[in-house]
Amino acid sequence: MMLELQDRGCHNIGFVSPTHFAPQMARAILIASEKGLRLPIVYNTNAYDSVEVLRLLDGIVDIYLPDLKYADADSGFQYSKIRDYPKFARLAIKEMHRQTGDELVFDENGLLRHGLLIRLLVLPNDMAGIAENLQWIRDELSPKTAISLMAQYYATNKAATDERYILLSRRISEGEWVQAVSLLEDMGIEEGFMQEYESASHYYRPDFADADKPFKDIRDFT
Repeated sequence: MMLELQDRGCHNIGFVSPTHFAPQMARAILIASEKGLRLPIVYNTNAYDSVEVLRLLDGIVDIYLPDLKYADADSGFQYSKIRDYPKFARLAIKEMHRQTGDELVFDENGLLRHGLLIRLLVLPNDMAGIAENLQWIRDELSPKTAISLMAQYYATNKAATDERYILLSRRISEGEWVQAVSLLEDMGIEEGFMQEYESASHYYRPDFADADKPFKDIRDFT
């Protein structure tokens, strides 16, 4: 399948939350590389990963794309039902950084070939602890570490309806986004990418009840 995707012109091979099948993934990449696979391998993860497994992937994964979801363990447990998320996610990201270093490596077409890109999703009421996570990245990894700052959060399912999750029940405000963006400059972090605030808009999401026109234009809401 990876070789077929390469033949079709794909830019990379992305594995999403692959820790539980990492041995099979690594073996498949080895076989494919012996048969001509040259695309970068992307490890897309929530960062709640085993350091031992990540060490086995050293030299196999080209691009690590982890989330850093929370700076507070209680928030991680309350909203994602996982224990000690910051502790384990930071250990995992440290290992990713050890393997890739600071620099993002691009090819002649501007496509990413190698590196670490940490995704930070801004949540309402600062439930993600953006400042704490950025400070940790700057101090424990490097201010040159690449960040992907995202504005796209929206509430769905229980986050939108259950009173226990009322702090997550809305999109972020423009003020919350501006504050998060200003933290990058305050901490001297310049590498990476940043969404536009409009990414938080509801018209970016598909309407699963409308098979004919699932993606709306902003003019459909005016």
